[in-house]
Amino acid sequence: MITEFDTSLPSIRQVQSLIKQTTPAEFKLLTGDVITGRVLWQDPHCVCIVDENSEQTTIWKQAIAYIKPKTS
Repeated sequence: MITEFDTSLPSIRQVQSLIKQTTPAEFKLLTGDVITGRVLWQDPHCVCIVDENSEQTTIWKQAIAYIKPKTS
């Protein structure tokens, strides 16, 4: 069981970069759903996304197929 962040992992650093830069991203889930928004926070198990309507969605990391930063 993960109890703390391993910031040496590239995936953790990538999501932290998205948070710091407030870069919108596309999250494709294993269900086929796509959620787009800014990452507010992450913990060892989940990420929280806020969309253009200021609605927050918490996603379990194990449900994510891929994360793709959105470009303007």
